[in-house]
Amino acid sequence: MTKLLPAYRKRLPCPTPDLQTLIKELLVIRKDMLQKESSYTDLHKVHPRCRKSARNLLHYLALRLHDVRPLQVQLSALGLSSMGRAERKVQATVDALLTHLHTLSGKEWKTNEKPLLCHNEGRRLLEENAEALLGTTATDRRVRIMVTMPSQTADDFALVENLMANGMNCARINCAHDGPVIWERMVTNIRRAEMKGLGKCRILMDLCGPKLRTGKLTPGNAVQKVRPVRNDLGQVVRPAHIWLHQQGTTCATTSAETGLCLPVQGGGLQHCRAGDVISLVDSRGAKRKMNVIVAADKGCMVTASKTIYFTPGTKLFLRGKSETKEKKKIARIGELPRKAGTLRLQPNDLLLLRKSTEPGRSAYYDENGNYHPSSIGCSIPEVLDDVQVGEPIWFDDGNIGGIIEQKEAEHLLVRITQTRPGGKSLRSEKGINLPESHLHLPALSKADLNDLAFAVHHADMVGLSFANTVQDVESLLTAIKNIGSNVPGIVLKIETPRGFDNLPAMLLKAMETPLCGVMIARGDLAIECGFGRLAEVQEQILWTCEAAHVPVIWATQVLEGLAKQGMPTRAEVTDAAMGERSECIMLNKGEHIIEATRALSEILSRMQDHQTKKRSLLRKLHLAEKFFTNEAH
Repeated sequence: MTKLLPAYRKRLPCPTPDLQTLIKELLVIRKDMLQKESSYTDLHKVHPRCRKSARNLLHYLALRLHDVRPLQVQLSALGLSSMGRAERKVQATVDALLTHLHTLSGKEWKTNEKPLLCHNEGRRLLEENAEALLGTTATDRRVRIMVTMPSQTADDFALVENLMANGMNCARINCAHDGPVIWERMVTNIRRAEMKGLGKCRILMDLCGPKLRTGKLTPGNAVQKVRPVRNDLGQVVRPAHIWLHQQGTTCATTSAETGLCLPVQGGGLQHCRAGDVISLVDSRGAKRKMNVIVAADKGCMVTASKTIYFTPGTKLFLRGKSETKEKKKIARIGELPRKAGTLRLQPNDLLLLRKSTEPGRSAYYDENGNYHPSSIGCSIPEVLDDVQVGEPIWFDDGNIGGIIEQKEAEHLLVRITQTRPGGKSLRSEKGINLPESHLHLPALSKADLNDLAFAVHHADMVGLSFANTVQDVESLLTAIKNIGSNVPGIVLKIETPRGFDNLPAMLLKAMETPLCGVMIARGDLAIECGFGRLAEVQEQILWTCEAAHVPVIWATQVLEGLAKQGMPTRAEVTDAAMGERSECIMLNKGEHIIEATRALSEILSRMQDHQTKKRSLLRKLHLAEKFFTNEAH
């Protein structure tokens, strides 16, 4: 270490920036910005309230055509702005730098062109647009909270009331679920909560869009597994509790411990008494017995200390407590629901993705010994025509990956390349992503147009899922105009590489309306762009939208562990805090959604004392105060 000290202490040269070179480079950038603005011929179509923002967006895009990193380093060395936060007021930032650089060089710089926006006006425009689209927030935080409405909010007013009381500012209604009757009851409950003094709550109707999903699968077996709770040594610490009830009657349990209700056929349950034993042979041929602990007119509660597999028709035999040998058949298990169909897939497996609506099935060998791979359908069959051999495909939010090996008229042959260790089960209604395929999908389906008619009359915002091109946005605007004079706010959901690449052009088209916003739909976006690129992509979306003064909704898996399981991960909390750079954060539904809403509100309230957008705020630091207080003692 001693030998390294001289070299370590040697100072690197710090050359003084050439002021004339910096001025020349900035003048080139400024000229390019103004030229790019003047060459955009559709600026007159932009809504008057958005026109300054559209011009600033054009300036920002022109700036980002240049690699300004060397310029930033030199500006910082002079103690000037490095343009790292120029998004909201690009021309004003460049003009201020030119003024200071000329002053440092002993010259005066004047221009007849007044900057498009002053330094405060860009911030004001973004705040005004956010408030107009997303509504106001609680006084102690800047970022709004949007919550996806679960179906029960249609009938559970207390749930809506609690969500709003704990920080919800916007409600998202997902058009992929429920229907107009349920949606209208949700809207009614939200408006009713507003009237109780809980503040305004904006409503986003999220259109389904052309979401590819897996088709139906052949149902599994009608079987119900019951097992007791055992400790690490395999000893039973709590037997399984089962309520046997007459088929056609309500399952009226009498114990909080029961985990299962089974219907039975036959009238023998009325002969059961507490202390009796019911025996059976389960679907595996295993002999089992159950102890009756509670008996009622139309059912009884039994316990089992061994695992049992019940199937329809399983015979039940009663042995009374006073009887030692005689068994009497009393009933049989009634109808049971079939398990949802699944395909168990592992790397190197083959999968047929078919156009047919016939239910798919697992791989099998026919009577001639020929192998048939697993198969499943697709919700939009015509999309398969756009896919090419060699392109990747993902299922179930990226949990299963594959490569297209073969393309036929009625199906694609997929070679599975990636799953979890041990394989992964694929079910129906799971998402399909084709990140490298150029798909010819309409922006709005017939179902979307029907849902849009409801949204225009009941919602404050409409979400355009899988917004990919300017034509997609134009289709939405045309459809809204055909419905009536009311124009809700437009939210573009960026979920694909095409949507990301075309974002500036789509923003300028959406800005032909008074209000628009962007949702970073990070679920599909991560799969389509690649997880490694997601952080970079979402940053660029934030920058671009800030330049357009367009509010951003940060969505997908925010505090998902807390919302669904009641406990967040450390990464989730950090992710939620990072969302403070947006104007709104969306939570998905879950059993603990009220706790998640309250927790997110607290995180955002704390974080805004330290961060706003890209700027760190240097409030009085508790650590520094504590350090110097301790030093004084």
